[in-house]
Amino acid sequence: MRVLVLGAGLQGKAVIHDLEQSSLVSEIIVADMDTRGIAEFGLKLDLRKISLVTADAADPNDLQRVIRDADARVVICMLPPSFGSAVARAALDNGVPFVSSSYTGSIIELDEEARRQGVTILPEMGMDPGIDLLLAQIALAELDEVHGLYSYGAGLPEPSCADNPIRYKITWTFDGVLKAYKRPARLLNEGKTLDIPGDEIFRQENIHLVDIPGLGTLEAYPNGDSIHYIDTFKLDKHIQNMGRFALRYSGHCQFWQTLADLGFLDDDPMSFNGANVSPHQFLVQHLTPRLQFGQGERDVVVVRIRAWGLKDRKPTEVTVQLTDYRDLPTGLFAMNRTVGYTTSIAAQLILAGDIVKAGVLSPVGDVPVARVVNELKARGMIVESSLEQL
Repeated sequence: MRVLVLGAGLQGKAVIHDLEQSSLVSEIIVADMDTRGIAEFGLKLDLRKISLVTADAADPNDLQRVIRDADARVVICMLPPSFGSAVARAALDNGVPFVSSSYTGSIIELDEEARRQGVTILPEMGMDPGIDLLLAQIALAELDEVHGLYSYGAGLPEPSCADNPIRYKITWTFDGVLKAYKRPARLLNEGKTLDIPGDEIFRQENIHLVDIPGLGTLEAYPNGDSIHYIDTFKLDKHIQNMGRFALRYSGHCQFWQTLADLGFLDDDPMSFNGANVSPHQFLVQHLTPRLQFGQGERDVVVVRIRAWGLKDRKPTEVTVQLTDYRDLPTGLFAMNRTVGYTTSIAAQLILAGDIVKAGVLSPVGDVPVARVVNELKARGMIVESSLEQL
């Protein structure tokens, strides 16, 4: 069966590598503005199922052409999140299932039409969102009454190679990193909704510390809107604390709060020597070459879920954690693997007929959790869990 992958960047390469191993997949049509990088990757790893197509996803007609001509059984979108709705729309127009690793966002508007046409649309099948939502279901199933749910995600260089001033290196687009660094956050704190402006997420009062074996004590800062997941998980009136957090090495939050306060994350362009450049774009261009991994260096991804409440009427805390490291033979970072492999697994479940429901689906309730987690384990990822009475 044919699969169409739109976007052949860092995460897209992991999707393609995983699809190559699947007996369900006969051909992987890879569409991007520039296919040179994936061509080199394919030669290096001897990928024999890929066919390359040059396409401009920003052009609606070109997008329709690529999806129509591919005649694929599923469309996988690994383009920047801003393309998600357009690709999902085009896939639906052609009656082809759609999978992505990005947030649902406005794609939800396609739900009624997708159900009417019998087409599966499955976003949020990456690392975060994705793996975090799957692990949360495992943790929540252990509790009779849920009082709190915290989700943590870390994508970091291993301690041995965290050797630059901010102890951070790039495993996805740095432009995307900086956009996340100014995204507003919403938490539930002791029963009260807490709205945190994007330029305040790194402030001391909004961070807390988390101990991760092998990485040490990390800073946790708010990461996006956690409130809407209360309804997603069907948590009842007992929930008092809900939060999603990203993890960084000590000192990271103070550094970036200082830059935010100085305006370095602003998008408004400044005129300088005849050029118009925003502080944000200056940082992207200036820091990207300075934050690269060396040939033999590894990153580490940690997704940790902490849920607490009552089990058998006793206070109980459940922790579920996935850990992964860069695979040096392929060069794929842990961030690429956790995002891309998860998306690929979802697409393969659709190809196999294990996900057939129509409409805009969610990893919560519409995806076989144990099946996906076992597939991630089979790809070398480590999943651990613990239950402790308090």
